[in-house]
Amino acid sequence: MAESAAVEVRDDREHGSLVAYEDGKPAGTIAYFVMDPAPGALVAVHTVVRPEHEGKGIAGALVREFYAMAAREGVPVVPLCPYAAKWAQRHPDEAPEVSAGLVREAERQLRNRPELF
Repeated sequence: MAESAAVEVRDDREHGSLVAYEDGKPAGTIAYFVMDPAPGALVAVHTVVRPEHEGKGIAGALVREFYAMAAREGVPVVPLCPYAAKWAQRHPDEAPEVSAGLVREAERQLRNRPELF
């Protein structure tokens, strides 16, 4: 039985990404932005895991850390990423729901950031 590799998750706020590293190599990413005005909600836009790292729980570890990071900062998460939204539905104890108004505002701000699409 193969031993599972250690996953380290690091925030690269400057580039709007939360990156998971497995054995020191990038394995997955959540692309995100911080809503204006600061300190604003953290908005998950995309969750991507490299094919060779799929099926190891990396996407879930990324989303879990994204919510934990927001909790430490005292801000909500708006999960516009479909994977993050499904994860939030399955883990309501770790992923507080946000208002529809906040979701609409996050969607509006995302439209002004075409580089995130």
